Amino acid sequence: MAYNDLNTAHTRSGGVANSVSTNKVLRNTYALLAMTLLFSAVMAGASVAMGIQQMNIFVFFIGAYGLMFLVHKTANSAAGLLATFAFTGFMGFTLGPIISAYLTLPNGGALIMNALAMTGLTFFGLSAVALTTKKDFSFLGNFLLAGAIVLVLAMVAGLIFNIPALSLMVSAGFVLFASAAILYQTSEIVHRAGETNYILATVTLYVSIYNLFVSLLSILGIMSND
Repeated sequence: MAYNDLNTAHTRSGGVANSVSTNKVLRNTYALLAMTLLFSAVMAGASVAMGIQQMNIFVFFIGAYGLMFLVHKTANSAAGLLATFAFTGFMGFTLGPIISAYLTLPNGGALIMNALAMTGLTFFGLSAVALTTKKDFSFLGNFLLAGAIVLVLAMVAGLIFNIPALSLMVSAGFVLFASAAILYQTSEIVHRAGETNYILATVTLYVSIYNLFVSLLSILGIMSND
């Protein structure tokens, strides 16, 4: 009986410790995410104000993936925070030309605000599902891996053939991919199945939100032209 009581107490204390640690990762992740989104928005605004032109796609990929690699290499140190802001600032700055292009449209401002609202509602809704239901969404890992490969190939095809219908399909695919990534990443933190580093968790969620916004904006833009 004493052994069982001791084992039960140990299990409970372990569960409490895990819960505290999980809440800490969540708290740090959302705090850093809020700051990086704000910084990214400021950089996007600066880019619009400066009239920055669309960046070469290859330069963008080199910059984005180079900074993302830097984040992963420094995620366990204070330098990881600087790398995170460098990455999100770069992404925000490159978002400026896209926003500028939409602002030239008669309903461009409305499209941007609608995309922002839809992005926010989607993120908070999916996060609420993952946090309140406590469901393990780790099964989405294989879907995300396969989806990433398909989307990259579709993007390459879109650059080569420039077909509007294909662009719409790619944007819709990114919406699904980003939504799944939000569920997966939040679930990873809640269940401590993989992600315990709030810097890496922040970057993953940031990229999902970025892709979600850009894709929704693209879909709204295409639909408004019909």
